[in-house]
Amino acid sequence: MSDDIRALSETLAADPSSVVFVQLGEALRRSGQLELAWRVASRGLERHAQRADAHDLVARIAIDRGDVPRARAEWESVLTLSPGHGGAQKGLGFLCFQQGDLDEAARYLGAALASDPLDESLAAALDTVYASHPDRRPLEEGPTAPAPVVDARTLFHEVLGDPSQTAILLDADGYVVAGQYLTADGRDLGADIGAQLSGVSDEANRAMRHLGLGRWRQIVFESETASVAMAPSGGGVLLVAAPRSVPLGYVRRLLERSLERARRWMGRRA
Repeated sequence: MSDDIRALSETLAADPSSVVFVQLGEALRRSGQLELAWRVASRGLERHAQRADAHDLVARIAIDRGDVPRARAEWESVLTLSPGHGGAQKGLGFLCFQQGDLDEAARYLGAALASDPLDESLAAALDTVYASHPDRRPLEEGPTAPAPVVDARTLFHEVLGDPSQTAILLDADGYVVAGQYLTADGRDLGADIGAQLSGVSDEANRAMRHLGLGRWRQIVFESETASVAMAPSGGGVLLVAAPRSVPLGYVRRLLERSLERARRWMGRRA
């Protein structure tokens, strides 16, 4: 248990009505302790049902647990309590996008981007909506033609080459900013992987500080079926995966090339 989680747990134990449960639930979520985070958040919500941040926390944990209907209901509650809440608009926007409801996705994502213009994941998601259906793209005023739209889902295709290799760029909350993680039968597991990896960069940085090694730069490992490399990028994480037969050295090179591709793309967005 990290020092932060321990301290927050002690504070909540001393005063069960404290709103510190929001910080504790988020810290537990980011550390991967989803069931404990769920209990803390649910109990806190029972005591503080009028707090928008409590509903938002429950929604984000619900997404990580795969409970999409509960997440949607909680984010809708957030907007009832706090109209214009950027986090709820972002969450609902990504939900609608993943479920193919592009009109609603564009509405929520556009509203969220208006409240947080520097959130690159929102801009990327809107670009992908417009790339899929250009007729949904707002018309620019004046004679200047709109900039070409890049489909964020295919951002790394040129770098990777082989369709058996994949890359996804995640923001700090675990939302997929760019790329896809396709299975052999064509399913995109990017959102599921993002939910599992939300907070991984924070945890890696915390471990490195504890060991006195500075900030983390790369993690490379082998699973039963894949060789995987990860690195921090734009406040989130870039993950590259290839079949187990691909040498780890080559996977590292793919990671470096994908990082450069992401940096150039983000730079053009700035």
